Amino acid sequence: MGNPMRIRATTTDGVTEVKALMSHPMETGLRKDSAGALVPAHYIRQVLARHNEKVVLAAEWGAAVSQNPFLQFRFRGGAPGDKLSIEWTDTSGDTRTDEVVLS
Repeated sequence: MGNPMRIRATTTDGVTEVKALMSHPMETGLRKDSAGALVPAHYIRQVLARHNEKVVLAAEWGAAVSQNPFLQFRFRGGAPGDKLSIEWTDTSGDTRTDEVVLS
């Protein structure tokens, strides 16, 4: 679905900081279209981040998260050259996974 995530991950003194921008409409199910009909709910419900295949972040989201959400978090560990992946699943069953190499 849509554009790839924009992910930056840097490691300093044993702590890795991750910043990710996800492209998603994040519809709450409460907005009406121009004809007055409700736009169906369509939002990211689960986010997983993995460092070298080990889960370092697991999140459950709801309809209150804004369109094109920005996620920032830190974890201990990581070294330049390691891989970090972020995967999301939305309410319609769509998934997206993007990967970055730590710098």
